[in-house]
Amino acid sequence: MRLKEDKAIFAMIDIQEAFGPFIPELEQVIKTANILNKSAEILGIPLVVTEQYPKGLGKTCENINIPETANIFEKNLFSIFAPEVKEYIKSTGKTQIVLYGIESHVCLMQSSLDALDLGLEVFYVEDGVASRDDRNKVTAIRRLSQLGVQVVSSEMLLFEIMQSSKHPHFREISKLVK
Repeated sequence: MRLKEDKAIFAMIDIQEAFGPFIPELEQVIKTANILNKSAEILGIPLVVTEQYPKGLGKTCENINIPETANIFEKNLFSIFAPEVKEYIKSTGKTQIVLYGIESHVCLMQSSLDALDLGLEVFYVEDGVASRDDRNKVTAIRRLSQLGVQVVSSEMLLFEIMQSSKHPHFREISKLVK
């Protein structure tokens, strides 16, 4: 399955201050999230941002750029698919979802499973996810791959969306990944 610009929605999951000290790959996840968030803005792809219990875990990390067009949701479920998020995603008519954030084996895993149950095609951005323990990330990726989730890198994903150097935003997106 190929990711299509007109079918995609991006979801950045729970990259919050409280997780910082416990996520060894946090710097890479933030770098990837900034690239994907900016790309979503440039390409006009809807962006969902979730925060797991922000009263206790804090807001999204300050060094993450969240476009004004993003839709931010607080949640208590591990999955992003609380009723209001599910309704929003359904209202967009998008059939493909790109997931990135933390933690790989909990919130991203459960969001992926729920997305599959809803009939969405799931793209899991390997360089944009992390867990406290890398073994959990590896196990999550293995399981999701077996279930048909597309495990991709951020650069692979963006060039797949554009398909050609003739894409109107090719130069802008290319600058982001270099």
